[in-house]
Amino acid sequence: MIDADGEQLGVVPTAEGIKRAAEQEMDLVEIAPQADPPVCKIINHGKFIYEQQKREKLQKKNQIVSIVKEIRLHPNTDTHDFDFKARHAVNFIEEGNKVKVAVIFKGRELAYTEHGRVLLKKFIERLEEVAKVEQDIRFEGRTMHAILAPTKSKKKKK
Repeated sequence: MIDADGEQLGVVPTAEGIKRAAEQEMDLVEIAPQADPPVCKIINHGKFIYEQQKREKLQKKNQIVSIVKEIRLHPNTDTHDFDFKARHAVNFIEEGNKVKVAVIFKGRELAYTEHGRVLLKKFIERLEEVAKVEQDIRFEGRTMHAILAPTKSKKKKK
């Protein structure tokens, strides 16, 4: 048990802890239930909840949210379109987002999956300086895709 001032009072029966808290017009709050024996503290319960919410809010604020942007290509995507989409992917990665590059096969294009693999490898090489491969090339259904993540997490301020 811990006192309101932060002093350790040692192992105390629950009934006595509740009694001591009532004498100080405070609550007995279980701080660490997984400990053996559980750690309790004499504190104002409302203040404890407020501080806990404040800590959680601060953690949430400092959390970095990663967004996955998707770039779609086809096996016969021309060089200009390829360059244009590669520039967009670089911008997404510089903003701190992940990029999913997908090659979509339609109809008979499915027979030329090697074209898609070559295109994806070329795309990955183009972004090598700013991104690393998080998920290697996979083929699912009619799409072949890979996921790229920023090498260094620097987020631009807007």
